[in-house]
Amino acid sequence: MNPEQAAAEAKPAEQATEPVEPHPAWHRVQLARHPKRPHALDYIQRLFPDFQEIHGDRAFGDDAAIVAGLGEFENRPVAVIAEQKGRDTKQKLYRNFGMPKPEGYRKALRVMQLAAKFRRPVITLLDTPGAYPGIDAEERGQAEAIARNLREMARLPAAVIAVCIGEGGSGGALALGVGNVVLMLENAVYSVISPESCAAIIYRDSGKAELAAAALRLTAEDLHGFGLIDGIVAEPPGGAQENPDAAAALLRESLRRHLDKLASLPAEQLVEQRYTKFRNMGNFFA
Repeated sequence: MNPEQAAAEAKPAEQATEPVEPHPAWHRVQLARHPKRPHALDYIQRLFPDFQEIHGDRAFGDDAAIVAGLGEFENRPVAVIAEQKGRDTKQKLYRNFGMPKPEGYRKALRVMQLAAKFRRPVITLLDTPGAYPGIDAEERGQAEAIARNLREMARLPAAVIAVCIGEGGSGGALALGVGNVVLMLENAVYSVISPESCAAIIYRDSGKAELAAAALRLTAEDLHGFGLIDGIVAEPPGGAQENPDAAAALLRESLRRHLDKLASLPAEQLVEQRYTKFRNMGNFFA
């Protein structure tokens, strides 16, 4: 066998050992879940330095998966509501892995209503794999709490900006996501279901999560193309985890621009704009 023939036969074997790049959508899922990716409190520390947290729903207890309170954004009074995952094991358990329970959503609604009373815009930061599905959450009315938030946010007489900073998982994120402006960070994902759960249902194999991620069209580019979000916030090269300060600065610029636009609108127009925005989503056939 001459050298050319040997090289030709060896080439397929070499190609087979080359690493296969993940689908772009699955790559975004991995970036959104990166262990060093900035979480809500990282952005709050950088954007709202005088933030004062409010605890409890005045009915059952306090849910650490949702951080809510009042502060200032560049000398502008605002209310901030965020989903916090936690960084290490202890924090993750304390924050319930960022999966809110009913008392968390009721706490969030309490702060929204407080913001409307004092005419403060509301900024929400979405980062959750989904609402907590445990039996204790169901016993305390998980579905009702989410549904109530959706209804009340739709008619809240205050400007609302929702930002998906990591994972936007199903109703767990949407319960804080009914905004006049909905933004996503460049490497965030927003979907009705996680890729693993989707793969388990559709393909009967959770190992096909990468295939499901592609089918779900959950990236910021996909959702912006469908008109489901209003803008994409750029991230530093490599992702927000590479430079959290730069990521916060880019988010600051976007928040400033949209708050300035919403500041001149009266409460009635804010409600009408939000209602019309969400009513126009989706395709309907008679």
